[in-house]
Amino acid sequence: MATVELSFSALPVHVRTARLIVTAVARRSGVAEALLDEVRLAVGEACSRAVEAHRLHCPDEPVRLELTGAGRRFEVTVSDTVPGDDAAGGPPARPDEDDLDFDLGEGTAELGLAVIAGLADDVEIATTPKGVQIRMSWPAEAEATI
Repeated sequence: MATVELSFSALPVHVRTARLIVTAVARRSGVAEALLDEVRLAVGEACSRAVEAHRLHCPDEPVRLELTGAGRRFEVTVSDTVPGDDAAGGPPARPDEDDLDFDLGEGTAELGLAVIAGLADDVEIATTPKGVQIRMSWPAEAEATI
């Protein structure tokens, strides 16, 4: 399967669309039906984490996804452009008093990463000065339809 790239504005409403696209591509890449809920939930968690980080630090930058079905694995990489510890769960910026949507506590991002690790078959988290990448993969042993 060729690589599918997707980028979307850092708005929570777009996380659902990303989950739907990833689930469809995973199914076509041969991921077993029994694993599709785990794929959808893990990708949703990674995208939600990236959206919240972007909303705090760089709201005009898009969140990026890369989907690859190489060999017997289906791989998803969610990338943000929030450098260093800010995106990985460091102390969040202080919100304005009027920002009622703010609920990203210090431990919330770490909990999200633990959820991802529990749902994905294989997870790698890379924190760089350019941002954070969460790479997740699952077996794609069923017959692919792409």
